[in-house]
Amino acid sequence: MKFSSTTIALTLISALSVEALTIQNPLNNLQQTLKFDFNYDKLVDKFENGKENIFKTLSNVMNEPLENLSKETQKIWSEMLLNYPETVSQLSFKVPPKSKITPQKFDYQVSDTKLPNHRLRVKSTPEDLGIDSVKQYSGYLDVENEDKHFFYWFFESRNDPKNDPVILWLNGGPGCSSLTGLFFELGPSSIGEDLKPVYNPFSWNNNASVIFLDQPINVGYSYSSQSVSNTVAAGKDVYAFLELFFKQFPEYSKLDFHIAGESYAGHYIPVFASEILTHPERSFNLTSVLIGNGLTDPLTQYEYYQPMACGKGGEPSVLDEDECQAMADSIPRCQSLIQSCYDSESVWSCVPATVYCNNAQMGPYQRTGRNVYDIRTMCEGNSLCYKGLEYITDYLNKPEVLKAVGAEVDNYDSCNFDINRNFMFAGDWMKPYFKNVIDLLEQDLPVLIYAGDKDFICNWLGNQGWTDRLEWSGSKGFSKAPIRKWTLDDKHVGDVKNYKHFTFLRAFGGGHMLPFNQPLASLDMLNRWIGGDYKF
Repeated sequence: MKFSSTTIALTLISALSVEALTIQNPLNNLQQTLKFDFNYDKLVDKFENGKENIFKTLSNVMNEPLENLSKETQKIWSEMLLNYPETVSQLSFKVPPKSKITPQKFDYQVSDTKLPNHRLRVKSTPEDLGIDSVKQYSGYLDVENEDKHFFYWFFESRNDPKNDPVILWLNGGPGCSSLTGLFFELGPSSIGEDLKPVYNPFSWNNNASVIFLDQPINVGYSYSSQSVSNTVAAGKDVYAFLELFFKQFPEYSKLDFHIAGESYAGHYIPVFASEILTHPERSFNLTSVLIGNGLTDPLTQYEYYQPMACGKGGEPSVLDEDECQAMADSIPRCQSLIQSCYDSESVWSCVPATVYCNNAQMGPYQRTGRNVYDIRTMCEGNSLCYKGLEYITDYLNKPEVLKAVGAEVDNYDSCNFDINRNFMFAGDWMKPYFKNVIDLLEQDLPVLIYAGDKDFICNWLGNQGWTDRLEWSGSKGFSKAPIRKWTLDDKHVGDVKNYKHFTFLRAFGGGHMLPFNQPLASLDMLNRWIGGDYKF
């Protein structure tokens, strides 16, 4: 996750989550050539002879007909092709498979005739790892006919596991391990500089059992010879995983079950939860979803990068007037491109929207060298601006840890650059997954959208904006709902807006990873929510 100030200055296609900026190295050549102040007529004159062949190549790669290429979209693609035609024409959505080592021994295997291609392997993780003293299990969901293997790690509640709810936690990226959430944010322990566990008194398993799932395939300890490049495909096996997990552990199946995550999980969670709700025969009780500093409605959220960078999000401006004006001037074009993506959901429209908008709305901020996950600080350490993330990678690559958890890969990487790139070039970034949130709300599933208010990359202004504009049956009630104080020990720690089962929460002093910056407030938020206090 190397992320130097030089890399920041070169980054034009940036990712949209704590994990996503790891894409830079594979894309540097393309990033350095994408400039959008061009004369289309001159461009066509220079490039007309070879353009059609390259468009045909792209059409084959993307499985999209050429007629889906609108005039505006063609202009942007032509600029990309003119500057670096070889790179663009060779785009591929294939991810090199992760190496598999000798299969590990597992304590249990579970399958189900309703899920004939799926198998769950379970290993009791030894307490002498020092992560926690509670029951813990790790293992793999195997999709045998597709050679897909998803790694998970489960920790039982420290409090009352027979009655406390179960939470599935997902990090984003796309392409990054949920073990980042485990060891850097909300799990039972963090990892110190000496590569030893450090007990976390504010862990989310204080009052809930928590599952950390490495998905999509080829992320973290997960592996496959296959590849995946969009949210819908990535989520197809989550339901099967949960069914087999609760079959193996029926003592948890009747408890409340929540899905939580952050960042690109703003894409994942609405889709995964919607899929679960299509299965009335499910053996577990989906109770709510929680999305932290997520990317869910880009059309609305991209309006708010300029205000956040330019002093309207609660922190002083980090850009000069000219840069702020340039960002403001680019918003209409950015929104037009995202709207085209929403309308067609075609890669021809969605990829250029990602390229242009990330360049225009994130580039100026990133060139400052500031931490995109905390506007108060400069980037330091690794590419994600936190030295502690390097300790986690080193720890999870220790041979004794790999063996103890049953990992069947030869190494752990916090993020898979190829998956990140492929999601972007499949057009997944800008798609309107907020529509699935409407579906969840209309089925009376409680939804919490929370945001640390010092994050830039998925900032609170944008998350507040899209929740205010979401068109569902409770829209009028939500729009009229007052903003109330969220207090903890008589201290004002955030603001809350709620109507029925839909809540937006702004957490003061939190960055992109709220449990890292504000562990006590984060735990209070979780405990209230899973306790049914949707109004806070």
